[in-house]
Amino acid sequence: MNKLLKLPPLSLYIHYPWCLKKCPYCDFNSHEGKVHDGYINALLKDLDNDLEYVQNRKVNSIFIGGGTPSLMSVKDANDLFMGLKGRLDFVDNIEITLEANPGTFEVDKFAEFRNLGINRLSIGVQSFKDEQLKFLGRIHSGIEALNAASKAQSVGFDNINIDLMYGLNGQSIDMCIEDLTKAIELNPNHISFYQLTIEPNTLFSKFPPSLPLDEDIWEMGERGAELLNQNGFNQYEVSAYSSEPSKHNLNYWEFGDYIGIGAGAHGKITDMDTHKILRTSKLKSPKDYLLAVQNSKQISSIKVIDSLSFEFMLNSLRLIDGFDPKLYEERTGQSIKLLNSQMREAENLGLLDVGIHWIKPTKKGCSFLNELQERFL
Repeated sequence: MNKLLKLPPLSLYIHYPWCLKKCPYCDFNSHEGKVHDGYINALLKDLDNDLEYVQNRKVNSIFIGGGTPSLMSVKDANDLFMGLKGRLDFVDNIEITLEANPGTFEVDKFAEFRNLGINRLSIGVQSFKDEQLKFLGRIHSGIEALNAASKAQSVGFDNINIDLMYGLNGQSIDMCIEDLTKAIELNPNHISFYQLTIEPNTLFSKFPPSLPLDEDIWEMGERGAELLNQNGFNQYEVSAYSSEPSKHNLNYWEFGDYIGIGAGAHGKITDMDTHKILRTSKLKSPKDYLLAVQNSKQISSIKVIDSLSFEFMLNSLRLIDGFDPKLYEERTGQSIKLLNSQMREAENLGLLDVGIHWIKPTKKGCSFLNELQERFL
């Protein structure tokens, strides 16, 4: 490996694992039930353990995901941010995102969240139709989904993402476009528009639902992308459309660094002393995680990333405009020329477009992204 000459941007991911109801499609580390006492203190102790890897580095973005982190009380949120600000340096224009469920939206509470410094919401709408929401196991209604975005805007949130799924049970192409039209009319500046996939170890994988025909799902994606582009939402990643891309998302896709704290959280840290890139992962069970923190036991496993080329491509090939070869060399410490044979093969298959200043997936490459990424294993 060549020497890593420059540190990438640094982000922070915070995992809040509790939710009111586990959705049948969800394969995230989420758990029904009461929030465990002491979790905020555990998060801050977790962060303390990771600070040695990121000394004197400023944080560009924070993302609080779950679970349903909008269940967090104002007191817990205040304690969390007081702790973060006492430990980390933020850039002046830091992006701080909170995932929010429309069924947990309280105006006064979200106004307090805004005052604490949270300046971006990612609202898990998924659909505006009650029958689709029931199929997905969501706790909110279509009306609550519509109201959530307008309420968020009323308390000062002007940076909002809406998550929307397609390819749902009983969904027609027209129903999909109606959902997407409603999302656009709410005037967010970011929409994540993605196909429902059946993931292992979910209720849907155990009891597979009936879904639309493949050709109809394809048409939903094509027509949806066209509608979004016509309304000023530029596609910058396979499922992300925005007038202004998310800083946090971009840092992931461009193989930036991020601290991951909380039960089951993952992180990626560049170590300039050893010129190695580290992957961190935390204990997955919230109960085990809390007990380990409280008893000063190890909660994190750390390993050196060996398959740098694959990990970089796994992320950066999701970007519609791809990446500059110089970015690959900067973030991995390796020469892009080492991948010439794989890139040539992907080019010949029509999956990859390679230029002097860019390497990006073709339209076919975006459609067969897994096949493209696997070329670099």
